[in-house]
Amino acid sequence: MNIPTYLTFPEGSPARTPALIDVRYAETDQMGIAHHSVYAVWFEQARTELIARLGWHYRDLEQAGLLLPLAELSTRYYKPAFYEDRLLIYTHVSKLTAAQLEFSYEVVRDGELIAAGTTRHGCTGKDLRPINIKKKFPDVYAAMQALVAVH
Repeated sequence: MNIPTYLTFPEGSPARTPALIDVRYAETDQMGIAHHSVYAVWFEQARTELIARLGWHYRDLEQAGLLLPLAELSTRYYKPAFYEDRLLIYTHVSKLTAAQLEFSYEVVRDGELIAAGTTRHGCTGKDLRPINIKKKFPDVYAAMQALVAVH
């Protein structure tokens, strides 16, 4: 399998390592095509794996007082994913401010882009009020800054 990588990231960058997804039967419709709703779940898995490659677990960030509630989700479908397809999802930070993160995803099958999407997240405390992660969590901000694609 030809595995593409984000060429804008240096070797060893967490954004160059995709999340691996095997399309399960329960995720498909009668035609064997992955339902559009599962892409949001796959994006969550890919984002969680990316954060883990940075050395954190989502629950650890939440316990420390950083929540990332979803504010927006978009997906563009180019070709269908089918039952038992093996997909690679490349994830990087496409926008970053002190109070928001946007992740971008590329869903690849056999070296071909079949879907792309984004999720935008607010940075909040446990009370769901916005926080400035650049000040309150500077190590997280710096790690996310390193994942912003350079075009």
